[in-house]
Amino acid sequence: MNSLLAPSHRKFLSRREILRTLGATAAFTSFPSLRAATTPAAGKDSLPTQFYKSLTEEQHSKIVLPLDHPQRGYVSNWWYICPEQRLHTFYTKDQQDLVRQIFESLHHPDHREKMNWQVQKDLMGKIKNTPSVGFFGTPADPDFEFIYTGHHVTRRCHAHTDQGLGFGGRPIFYGNFAKAFNETKDHEGNPFWYQGLVFNEFVQALDGKQQEKILVGREPRDESPAKVIEKRKTDLPGLSSADLSKDQQAKLLETMRRMLVCFRPDDVAATLKTIEDKNLVQRLFISCYGGKYDIGADKVWDTWQIESPDFVWYFRGHPHIHGYFHLPV
Repeated sequence: MNSLLAPSHRKFLSRREILRTLGATAAFTSFPSLRAATTPAAGKDSLPTQFYKSLTEEQHSKIVLPLDHPQRGYVSNWWYICPEQRLHTFYTKDQQDLVRQIFESLHHPDHREKMNWQVQKDLMGKIKNTPSVGFFGTPADPDFEFIYTGHHVTRRCHAHTDQGLGFGGRPIFYGNFAKAFNETKDHEGNPFWYQGLVFNEFVQALDGKQQEKILVGREPRDESPAKVIEKRKTDLPGLSSADLSKDQQAKLLETMRRMLVCFRPDDVAATLKTIEDKNLVQRLFISCYGGKYDIGADKVWDTWQIESPDFVWYFRGHPHIHGYFHLPV
């Protein structure tokens, strides 16, 4: 084995250094231009591949999982792909910096500061809540995937390239409570509430009968990991996109694009192309939920979903925001 990668050469952080690192990382999120995500020059390995090649034998044995690992299609609002291997305790500073670059690269430059802030906020000041990362497969596999998990965060990407190719056909998650666990109707400070506002713009542009149909009187989907991205084949609630005019269908697709804008532009473009290629815009059901799910009873819908028999986008705004997105490819 290359002596430079031997476990004895790894530099781990003490608890005191970990706390300093957490504080420094939080400080950097206020100045994103100082830590902008970088893209390798032509001919260089992608950022995930660079991180993969930096792994020691021990690290490789712990975080490189087979392509058919049962958790490849798993998602939850709070989970760790490798619970015993956390960013601030299992990796060197250089490796941590590579992971930071990967994470930032998965988001639109205008949203990176907010995404970093969300991860730091949802540590809740505890080292035990630091994220965990991993790989499915190796560079020899065409479907080589990087995954980043933690509290209110699951991101995935193709690991061979820094070009966004969509979310790999596996579920992602985003969420936050900015001020309090039980958010108010304005979701003050929540970096994902912009999606709710964009969705409500679409709803307000519907006619009266369509708005009546989009509001359903039953509970939203079960949020347990086994159920939350389950695809319903029948009895889909809400307004069928087949009943929308062509202009309204176009507005729905544009609404989805605007709601995805926090992510890497290439991933958004690839996702929308998949939606169009699958003719999903003609096969979607859109629903929103009242009662306790309408915070403030103001008919600005905090909880909604867009789904089809092979697609789920569930946005739960009560008591705070959880967002699940799964588009198989």
